[in-house]
Amino acid sequence: MKHIFLAVLLLAVAGIVNAQDQREFSYTEGDTTYTMKRYVFMLLNKGETRSQDSVEAAKIQEQHLAHLNTLAESGKLIVAGPFDGGGDHRGLLIFDVETVDEALKLEAEDPAVKKGRLSMEAFYWWGAKGTVIK
Repeated sequence: MKHIFLAVLLLAVAGIVNAQDQREFSYTEGDTTYTMKRYVFMLLNKGETRSQDSVEAAKIQEQHLAHLNTLAESGKLIVAGPFDGGGDHRGLLIFDVETVDEALKLEAEDPAVKKGRLSMEAFYWWGAKGTVIK
């Protein structure tokens, strides 16, 4: 029950903070203070143009990975990875940027998106500030 209450509280606070267009907020529960931060979560989906031969597809993939590395080195992309097993959802990206539009603009420069192999779907996501995936 405590977890449900906490989830509802987080959603309510996130809604209030989102309306104020702030990217961070903190709240205290007992003797612990949690700081939440708004990121942009992006799904990379299978694009409509996947007719490239294997050589061209490999070249696009190499350029795609170089693009993601450049974004990561800039500090704007903090998590990236493919989904196992293929399917329509190909991978995810988490951006540390101000807006969804900014993330979409950055990823629109990805050669795999430009060539139509991938499409994008992005929205705001709240995560604990400083979370590290190990």
